[in-house]
Amino acid sequence: MYKLQLILITFIPLYMFAQVPKFIAPKNSKILSIHGHNRSDDYYWMNERDSKAVLENLKQENEYASDYFKPLQPLINSLMTEFDKRINPNEVSAPFILNGKKYQMKNTDGKDYQQIILLEKNKELIFFDENERAKDADYYDLADWSPSPNNELLAVSEDFIGRRKYSITFRENKSGKYLADKIEETSGGVVWANDNKTVYYIKKDPQTLREYQVFMHVLGTDSKADVLIYQEDDEKFSVGLEKTITDKYIFISSYSSTSSETWFLDANNTKEPLMVFLPRRKDHLYQVAHHLNGFYILSNQDAPNRKVLFAKSFPRNLEQCQVLIPVNPETLIEGISTFKNFLVLDERNNGLRKIKLRNLSSGVDSYISIDEETYSLNLGLNDDYTSDEIFYSYNSMTTPSTIFQYNMASNTKKVWFEKSLMDPSFKSSDYESQRIWATANDGEKIPVSIVYKKGIDLKTAPCLLYGYGSYGYTIPDGFSALRISLLNRGFVFASAHIRGSKYMGETWYEDGKLQKKMNTFTDFINAAEFIGHMGYCDKEKIYAQGGSAGGLLMGAIVNLAPYLWKGIVSQVPFVDVVTTMLDESIPLTTGEFEEWGNPNDPEAYYYMLKYSPYDNIHKMDYPAMFVTTGYHDSQVQYWEPMKYVAKLREYKTSANPLIFDCNMDAGHGGGSGRSNERLEIAKVYAFILGLEGILK
Repeated sequence: MYKLQLILITFIPLYMFAQVPKFIAPKNSKILSIHGHNRSDDYYWMNERDSKAVLENLKQENEYASDYFKPLQPLINSLMTEFDKRINPNEVSAPFILNGKKYQMKNTDGKDYQQIILLEKNKELIFFDENERAKDADYYDLADWSPSPNNELLAVSEDFIGRRKYSITFRENKSGKYLADKIEETSGGVVWANDNKTVYYIKKDPQTLREYQVFMHVLGTDSKADVLIYQEDDEKFSVGLEKTITDKYIFISSYSSTSSETWFLDANNTKEPLMVFLPRRKDHLYQVAHHLNGFYILSNQDAPNRKVLFAKSFPRNLEQCQVLIPVNPETLIEGISTFKNFLVLDERNNGLRKIKLRNLSSGVDSYISIDEETYSLNLGLNDDYTSDEIFYSYNSMTTPSTIFQYNMASNTKKVWFEKSLMDPSFKSSDYESQRIWATANDGEKIPVSIVYKKGIDLKTAPCLLYGYGSYGYTIPDGFSALRISLLNRGFVFASAHIRGSKYMGETWYEDGKLQKKMNTFTDFINAAEFIGHMGYCDKEKIYAQGGSAGGLLMGAIVNLAPYLWKGIVSQVPFVDVVTTMLDESIPLTTGEFEEWGNPNDPEAYYYMLKYSPYDNIHKMDYPAMFVTTGYHDSQVQYWEPMKYVAKLREYKTSANPLIFDCNMDAGHGGGSGRSNERLEIAKVYAFILGLEGILK
C-alpha cells in the first residue's frame, strides 16, 4: 500500500498539494471616472503602503506561497546544488582596464557579493569588497564605482533598501578611509571633473523618481550647498550623465522616448558655463561621441534606422553637419564609439548584431561578425582613446562568454578571457540552438530563438517561451549557466523577438508601441502557436515568462489566449496600466506617455483599456500562474501585482495554482546577492517543473 501511495503521488499534479487559500482579500469599491466612462476598482486600497491591511494581505500571500513550495523544496535544493556545482564559487570576470588600471570582479565561496580586485605588478589586491559594505544589510546594490582621474580617490554609489535611491561616498584609496562627504538619494552615477575634487551627479524627483537635476559637488564642502548645474522641467524627459572617452567634456543628455538634447561642460574648467550641443527638436533623437578632430553624431532625423554625421566644431544645427554614413533601411545603428584612429559602430541587420570598424584615415570599413543564427555580440569596456585595440564579447545560447582583444589596424584578434563552467560534464556540443520564423496575424515574420539538449523528442518536450517587447529593448540570445538545469530536464527554451523590440530595426519598435501595442501581444501568441503546431515542442506544454513590461505581456496574453499556456511566470509585472498611467504622482508615469500613450486623451485611454491586464480579467479558466514582486520596487509599485492577484483569485474558475510571492526586502530587480538571485530562479524552474511532474 505504501509503494502504491508513492506511485500515485508521483503522478498527482503538484497544485493538488496546495490548498485553495482560505483568505480572500477584502473589497472596497472605488469608482474611477474619466471621459464619461466609469471603472470600479475593488482593490484600489492596496496602494496604502505600510497599512495594516496591506501588510496582513501580503503576509497571508507569502505564507500561502511558502506552503505551496514546501513539497517542491527538495527540487529547489537540487537545482541550487546544480547551480553551485556548475558555476565556480570563486568565479572571476574578464580583466578590464579602467583609467589605466587593470581590474577584475571576483566572487568568493560562501559570500554573496563581489570583490573588485586590482591587478598590479603580478599581484591581486582587494580594491573594494561589497561583502564588507553589505555585512549588516538585508539588501545591497553597488550601482557605480568611479576612480578619480589620478586614481587616488574612489566614489561609490550604494543602495541599502532596493528603492534605487543611491548614496554617494568617497574613499581615499591609499588609506582606505572614507571622507566626510556624503550625498544622499541620487540616481547612482558619478562623473569626475579632471581636477580630482569635483564630481557631478543626478538627483531624482522625490515623488516621481524621475532623474531630472544635475548637481556639482566639490569635495570637502557640505552637499547641501552643491550647485544645481541643470534641471529638466519637462516631465516627459529624464537626464543622463557621461564623460567623453577623450576626457575633454562631460555630457548631460536630456531625453524622452522620441527626442533628446545634449549639453556639455568643460571637464578641465568647472567654472565654464553649460552649453547646449544641438537644441531639441520634436521627434529628433541624437547622441554625440567626441573625437579630438570633431564630433560624430548618431541621428534619426529623416533616418529611422539612424545615420552618422560629423562636425568639426560645435554645430548650430544639423544642416551644418556632414553626412558620414547615410541611413540604411536594412541596418539599425545602435551605437557609436570613437577612438583616435577608428570609429566603431554597433549595427543590427536582420536581427543579428555586428561591429563595424571605420579607419578614419583611409575610410575603409571592416566588420566583426559571427556566422551563426543565434548569438550575442557586444563591445566590452574600452576606456583608452589612443588605442587601436578594443575588447568585445561573444556568447550564444549554447556557448559561455569569450572576451576577445581585437586589433583594429591589423584586423586580428586573440582570446583575452574565456569563461567556462566548473561542471566537467558540460559540453556546448550537447545542445542545439536555432532561429525560426513564426508568422504573425498580419503576415510579418516573427523571429524566435530556441535552444534545447540534443536527443530530446521535440514534439513531446515542454517549452518555456520568454518575451519582453517594449521600449525598443531587444533580448540578447545569450548563454545562461542556470538554464542548463532546465534544458537537461527536457525543456525547450525560446525567446520571441516580438514587435516593441528593435530586433528587426526601428520600425519593429514603432509597430509595437502606442496605438500598435496589440502587435506585441499577438506576436507572442502567434510565436507560441507556431512552435507548438510545427513540432518544436508539445503544444499542450507551453509556459510563458516575462518581467516588468514583460509582465504586462504575460497579463495580456493570458487574458487573450488562456488556452495556450500550461503555466505563466509573471515577474514584477506592470499590469494595472490604465490606473497607473492616469496617476502622474506614481514614479516614472509621465515619461511613459510616449511609450504607452496618455490616457487623458480618449483615444489612448480606450485603446489602453483594451489590453490592460487588470481591467480585462474575467471569469474563465486561467492556467497555473506564479507572480512575483518586491515591496520596495520603484519601477512597478508592489500594489499592481498585489491587486492583480487578488482580482484573479476572485474571477478565475480553474483549480490551477495562483502563487504570489512578495519579497519584502527587494526592489525591481529582486533580492540582492547571488544566493537570493539563484534561489529566485530555482523557484521559477521548480514551479514549472513541478507542473510537469518532474520532481528531481
